[in-house]
Order: sequence, then structure tokens, then C-alpha cells
Amino acid sequence: MAYDDLRQWIKALEKAGELKRVREEVDPILEIAEITDRASKASKRGASPGGPALLFERVKGYPGSTVVMNQFGSERRMRMALEVDSLDEIAGRIRAFMEIKSPEGFLDKVRMLPMLAEAGKFFPRTVPAKDAPCKQVILRENFNLLDFPILKCWPLDGGRFITLPCVITRDPKTGKRNMGMYRMQVYDGQTTGMHWQRQKNAAEHLRERLRAAAGASAAEHVGVMAETAGGTTKIALGALKADRMEVAVAIGTDPATTFAAIVPAPPGVEEFIIAGFLRQKPVELVKCETVDLEVPAQSEIVLEGYVKLDELQVEGPFGDHTGFYTMEEEYPVFHLTCITHRRDPIYSATIVGKPPMEDGWMGKAVERIFLPLMRLTLPEIVDVNLPVEGVFHNVMIVSIRKSYAGQARKVMNGIWAMGQAMFTKCIIVVDEDCDVQDIGEVTLRVTNNIDPERDIQFTLGPVDSLDHASRLPNYGSKMGIDATRKWAAEGFTRPWPPMIEMDAPTKARVDAIWKKLGME
Repeated sequence: MAYDDLRQWIKALEKAGELKRVREEVDPILEIAEITDRASKASKRGASPGGPALLFERVKGYPGSTVVMNQFGSERRMRMALEVDSLDEIAGRIRAFMEIKSPEGFLDKVRMLPMLAEAGKFFPRTVPAKDAPCKQVILRENFNLLDFPILKCWPLDGGRFITLPCVITRDPKTGKRNMGMYRMQVYDGQTTGMHWQRQKNAAEHLRERLRAAAGASAAEHVGVMAETAGGTTKIALGALKADRMEVAVAIGTDPATTFAAIVPAPPGVEEFIIAGFLRQKPVELVKCETVDLEVPAQSEIVLEGYVKLDELQVEGPFGDHTGFYTMEEEYPVFHLTCITHRRDPIYSATIVGKPPMEDGWMGKAVERIFLPLMRLTLPEIVDVNLPVEGVFHNVMIVSIRKSYAGQARKVMNGIWAMGQAMFTKCIIVVDEDCDVQDIGEVTLRVTNNIDPERDIQFTLGPVDSLDHASRLPNYGSKMGIDATRKWAAEGFTRPWPPMIEMDAPTKARVDAIWKKLGME
């Protein structure tokens, strides 16, 4: 059964030997982050991959507060979070639903009823406030964000950052909710930054509000999403009928809901439905106190408030998952109107930096879930690998069933046209008999199978906001490498040599000898 909340998840981690309680006093300024960073990289020192989840029980300056870190920081914990034996099980469930065909007759409709009933159980349900643990304490005034042990992770960070929030907004056109994960720099007890990169759904919601409030021409030249020849432009919107967009932030949700906030959802599909699909049980939601939004009822902490449409503030620097600091830039400001929380709330956070880190394991889970969705558009794809060292958007390795000349380049362009995959800086395409999860094998294929001038292509387009090497912010070049076997139709007229491999009968005979030698 699904974990009801963060507390049940922590108990499960401890029972499985995956949690370490830290009873020494530690400072939320840098010390918690340094301990967590060492745990994340513990495999380098011979410990279990990813080290343990950490529960800090004595936080300096915050008596009675606890902080949980590194909860997703290993493959085993990622599987535990999603309650599967293999991350590919999730992809299998997705494939099963995608294969449902439209019913052609009465009997087909009858046969589909169990599937429809199964799908229906994923939709969230609203519970009354009295049944919502996140409403145990309600603060409409005299609240202060700094009453929570929010972390500063790296020495040059611009301040403390909320790093594992589920940020909830509503699409002003469709009314559907979106849940994403965007870091939030704490400016003071009542305001934070809201790191909405231009291409994120919440940023588009803000643009839609701007269009509705001030007209399309103004909306295209406002805020962090606006770019002109002279750079970012901010304008005065004057008196607006709706000068703000409501936002709610849930901190400390059950693991599937937290993870759903980073999953690239198909258009029009709410992340709460994805969370229900992952946990095989609906997410319970509750109405907020001061904004027209719903949040997970089992959350530890809920922040309610709004973003003003014409207000920006400098955010950063921030030590990011690229291994470098993201430098200062203007982003929208989140104003709190209310805080609700459980009694003795557990503060949930993460730290990003040089891989391997906790987010790398979350990224590998997204990779497996995203694979069947990629195959909808590009059915020739066999497997995909997003190496953690490539920090999600820098390198994608793809194996394909090649059946015509130029297919590798078609796949590259298809990936660059696919949602968040458009940011991929380098795509490597190999044949289906290459294990993309084996970096040594991929390196062998790439270095031997390419003629650089012939097999590398470059293109220009949008790049990730965190890419500090691009020629311009959010715009730069990308590279595709075709490491597949070349065909005559691709201009390769010489014979392509076979790879060295022992024949099957010899392998079978030696298997028995190998076993007798005790060398298994």
C-alpha cells in the first residue's frame, strides 16, 4: 500500500535499514548540507551506493525541529519510494495504459470497464479541513518562514533556499492545477524568490495572467520570462484588475507526490493524477485558507500566497546540480499570506551539487518513466540513458532499431522537439545491440564508429537556463553524434567490420568449465 505521508515513509526507511538518525547538534547553515553531500557520495568510500537517508534531530537554533535529507538518494530507496522491485515496472504500467484502444462495440466497452475503474482510482480527492494533518496549526498573521530550519547549502549561495517544495499553481486558461519543483530563496520571514525558468509550466501560467491583465504585448515584455534585444525588460503595468497569481507550496509530502513534482507530465495531465498513478492510490487534497488552490492534506508544511505580476527581485547565486553556481538573476517574488503545518513539522530538503547526488537517482527514475512516452513519438527507440554526470540535460544516449539511412538524425531532431528534452545539449545515438547503460561500451562505439566531420551535427535552439557555457542565456548550440553502423545509402561504401564476439556453442561449453573452476 502507498505511504500515507512523509512520517510513514521515514518509518519504512528506518525499518529497512536505510535511515540514519543524526543526534549531534548541526547548523542548518552549511553543516547539514556538508554532511548530506558526504553521504550522497559515500559509495566512493566503499559504503552502500548513495549512503543512508538522514534525519537530523538536533538542529542548531531550532529546538524540537527535525530535518530529513537524502530520502531518495539510492536506487533502492527510489524503488522503495515508488513501491516497485524495478523502476522499469512503472514504464510497464504506463505502456499498458497507452495500449488501451477505443472500444468498437458493446463487448469492448464492457471489457474496458475494469481498466476505466482502475484509472479512476488515481484521481485526487478532496477531504475536509478537519481531516487534514497540515491544518493542525494555522497562522494567518505573525508567521515567519525563518521559524523553520531552512538550509543554506553552499558558501556562495545568496541565502537560505527551500529546495524540495511542491509548488502549485492553476492554469488560467484550463483551470487545471500544475505542481512543479522550483527552488525558493528566502528573502525574509514573509517573502521568497520563485525560480520559474522561462520554459516551465508555472512561468507560462504567469504569462497567461499577464496577457489577461495587461494585453499580449505587455505580457511578452514583463519579468524574468521577457527578453528583448537589450536584455530582460520590466515594465510598469499600472492599475490592473488582477495584479497577482495565487500560489501554494507543500513541503514534506509522501514520496510519490514529491517525486511527481519533477516528472515531465504530458500536456493537460495534472501531477496529482501522476502521483496517484505512482502510488496506486489517490492523493488526498484540502482547500487552502487564503488562496483558491488545493494542497496535499498530509503535508508537513504549507505556504500560501501570491506572486505579483510586475515584481521581480534578484535571486541567487545558488550552488546547482551542474556542479557550478547559478549566478544572480531577477525572478518573481512570492508573498506569503498564510502558513499551515502539522504540530512539530518535519522539514524536508535536498542538496544539489557535483554528482553523484540525490537528484541523480530521481533523474534515473524519470528516465525509466519517460521511455515509453518517448516511444510514442519515436518507436524505433530501444533504450535511453541520462548519465548522472551529464546532469539530466547535458547528455542523452539513445539506442535505436535502425531501418533506413539518416534515421539517427531523425531521432535526434525528434528528441529536441520533445518537451523538456529540447534542452539536451548532446545526443548520442547507437545501434540496438549496444547497452546504453554500459558507458564503457558506449565509449567504444562512439570512438570507433564515427567520422567526426560526417557523423556530428550541430543545431541552434533553446538551452537550459542553468547552462553557463551557452553563447546567450537560454539560447545556444546542441550536438548530435551518430555512432550507428553506416550504410551505403549514407555514403559509406566500404565494408563495415563485425565486432569481435565469441560464438554461442563455445560460450556454452566454457560456461560449464568456468563453473567447475569456481570462477563465477
